[in-house]
Amino acid sequence: MKTLSNEFIELCKSVTARRPRTVIDHLLKHGQITTEELKNIHGYDHPPRAIRDVREHGIPIERFSAKNAAGRSIAAYRFGDTAQIRMRRFDGRTALSKEIKAALIEKYGCRCFIYLEEMPEAALQIDHRIPFEIAGEPTGVPNPNDFMLLCGSANRAKSWSCEHCENRLNAKDKTICLSCYWAFPEDYNHVATLPVRRLDLIWQGSGVKQYERLKKDAAAANQKIPDYVKSIITAIQAAKPKK
Repeated sequence: MKTLSNEFIELCKSVTARRPRTVIDHLLKHGQITTEELKNIHGYDHPPRAIRDVREHGIPIERFSAKNAAGRSIAAYRFGDTAQIRMRRFDGRTALSKEIKAALIEKYGCRCFIYLEEMPEAALQIDHRIPFEIAGEPTGVPNPNDFMLLCGSANRAKSWSCEHCENRLNAKDKTICLSCYWAFPEDYNHVATLPVRRLDLIWQGSGVKQYERLKKDAAAANQKIPDYVKSIITAIQAAKPKK
């Protein structure tokens, strides 16, 4: 395990949020942590999200390959170059976080940017449109437009996709992120560099009955719901007169 400066250790100890603090404590004690340990010991079903939480507190983390007990290669993490400490952390500025969240709700409504459904404010989380690892720490007063509100499900989906994105792993080109679905779902030309288009829908409240009816209709047509919805859209488009 590399020697850690007092400054770095103090930064680690300043983190109070449970998930990143759990990862940090494990790293301080053992020097590394694997995805299996994150899941089996600490109960995190989405390890990259836990690692990202640590990074967003300004603490450098690097990924490497390790072997589990069965000899299978798995992802592992350890502290990175401690000279890369980002002292201006976003998550630690609670008052500013509340201001940004309020500004986003005032402009877009209390809704998830991916699912577009209205949700309780407590169910929405602030997330960088462009991953922190690529855009870095903003200078000056943060602009609310650089952030988005996501429900827990959408945040986990975005985190997983970004963690495995070719751009994040190699090029780290901010302009590529700007045209990605996960940054601007209303106007994009790729999903994590892949030539894909996607539409995420949820039904809640009175809409649940509509979904259950759709589910029955799809079963009657011997189709999965996504395929059934696509077939409906295709039929509607085919019925429209060509211009």
